[in-house]
Amino acid sequence: MLLTKKSEYALLSLISIAKSDSPKNVDVLSRELNIPKSFLAKIMQNLAKNDIVLSQRGVNGGFVLKKPYDEITILEITTVAEEKIPSVFECSPSITSCPQDIANACSVWPLLNNLQGKINDFLGSLTLKDIAT
Repeated sequence: MLLTKKSEYALLSLISIAKSDSPKNVDVLSRELNIPKSFLAKIMQNLAKNDIVLSQRGVNGGFVLKKPYDEITILEITTVAEEKIPSVFECSPSITSCPQDIANACSVWPLLNNLQGKINDFLGSLTLKDIAT
């Protein structure tokens, strides 16, 4: 699966936010999770832009979850973090994503596509609550 540090950091940050009684800002999250601040800021901005977190300004500001953590799926988080649905192989998301443009003649693509569907279903069935507790 092509999950990068973006997904890992998004998940770790959201778990920390979910467990907190107050908003958490990038400085706090960066120190707590040992994540580079500038990289984390971009991830958090993307999560806010895609309605996973709310950004609250002010002295006690920071990020909070936009909806309950049992309503935010791991697939949703990783898709936002990666800016695409994470795929098992480069060619697995769709027949048109074949890097060599031979998917119609490829005997492996149906297997990879089926596997991709199962992984998407699994990640879609898990919520932030499932991994935060």
